[in-house]
Amino acid sequence: MEESKQPFLLAPNDNIQQQQDPIPPLSSSPSFTADAEDIQPINGLQDFYTEFCAESKKLWYLAGPAVFTTLCQYSLGAVTQVLAGHVGTLELAAISVENSVIAGFSFGAMLGMGSALETLCGQAYGAKQLDMLGIYMQRSWVILTTTAFLLSFLYIFAGPFLELIGQTPEISRAAGTFSIYMLPQLFAYAVNFPIAKFLQSQSKIMAMAVISTVALVLHTFFSWLLMLKLGWGMVGAAVVLNGSWWFIVVAQLLYIFSGTCGQAWSGFSWKAFQNLWGFVRLSLASAVMLCLEVWYFMALILFAGYLKNAEVAVDALSISERVHSKVICCFISSTHSCSVRVSNELGAAHPRTARFSLVVAVISSFLTGLLISLILFIAKNGYPALFSSDTDVKALVKALTPLLALSIIINNVQPVLSGVAIGAGWQAAVAYVNIACYYAFGIPIGLIFGYVLHLGVTGIWYGMLGGTVLQTLVLFWMVYRTNWNKEASAAEERIRRWGGDEATKETNA
Repeated sequence: MEESKQPFLLAPNDNIQQQQDPIPPLSSSPSFTADAEDIQPINGLQDFYTEFCAESKKLWYLAGPAVFTTLCQYSLGAVTQVLAGHVGTLELAAISVENSVIAGFSFGAMLGMGSALETLCGQAYGAKQLDMLGIYMQRSWVILTTTAFLLSFLYIFAGPFLELIGQTPEISRAAGTFSIYMLPQLFAYAVNFPIAKFLQSQSKIMAMAVISTVALVLHTFFSWLLMLKLGWGMVGAAVVLNGSWWFIVVAQLLYIFSGTCGQAWSGFSWKAFQNLWGFVRLSLASAVMLCLEVWYFMALILFAGYLKNAEVAVDALSISERVHSKVICCFISSTHSCSVRVSNELGAAHPRTARFSLVVAVISSFLTGLLISLILFIAKNGYPALFSSDTDVKALVKALTPLLALSIIINNVQPVLSGVAIGAGWQAAVAYVNIACYYAFGIPIGLIFGYVLHLGVTGIWYGMLGGTVLQTLVLFWMVYRTNWNKEASAAEERIRRWGGDEATKETNA
């Protein structure tokens, strides 16, 4: 009886080889039967190599353009910060604090809430429930736009808030002014992140890459023109940064409305306002999970503001954190790609393929992180000058480079494991893991090293890195213990509840 329920676990005409499978057989689920197109068991190195090559092609077909898109979009802020370093030290500190604390807080909340679509759209697309993708995106727009209105108060009162939590009055006032200028970017986040998840779930990454490339080229030119050539300073930075994000949003909307997404976009619908509470709960769980990660690294910049010579410390650490975040954003793109692969395969009832996608993503991310860290370490004498002309800032950035390279190596796997969590719908469980590892362990250790043991910026970073290592180990344990048949069955039930039977009833009503 058990064998009839799980024929996909057995190699053709060879029941004995199943015991030699390097990947342990999946536990059976009495209410679930895998699709016949799921991959066969891997019984040796040749099978592993064959499946690894096949899965790598699928993963990098998504990850390649996704990494490029993320680099382009993340480089918008990096270009602004690079040019701000040539405007003045205070301007660089103000824009860095706004990007890392105020915009970073909002970015984490918006990205997290939008990531609920990675679970729902990915699994619905795998199950061929295409008509629900557009509804999911519109529901997310409603939720994220409402959230943006609430977060706008943080932007308006950013100056007093930063001064209240201990930033210097000069940095707080300048960052508060810049935060008010950046309100349009906040609402661009609210529209953009659901669009990105909607397109990613359908593997329509190339269009996003092209749009982001054009935005980056225009952003670089107009930032130089307004900030340096015309001398607009922070005002010019805000005008161009806001305009670049809204250019991306409008261009992507035109792409969707042109009919390129087929059944996934059938126009605006009042059904976007139905079942909002269930969608809000999953969005909040996703937000808490990812916000805890984004805010964790944002705390590096915040704590540096309490050190002696705060402007130099904030500038140097923000540059290192910017490089670190830019590299990690590449891995976050791999996270989204892995999330799409896992959610698509779970939705299509392919649990073994979903698990093998994780294996391929982890190996690929580790090797890529190792290469990037080596390049960064070799270039440690040159890259600080790209961000600042201040001698003290460049010297501190150079001193932090070995720790930065180590952080990239250690962080290379964590985003992939988070992607699995998103693809499988584990956001709430991982949120608890993040609280324990990051905030109950990592931050206290960092504060002890940084202030009690007088290790300064390096000590703070050591503690934060320790929390990341612990979180990665816990996620490895969770993935190892996962029953993938059960996850595929849960995906089937989620699709039926969100986009199957209930969607049909809504349509008939």
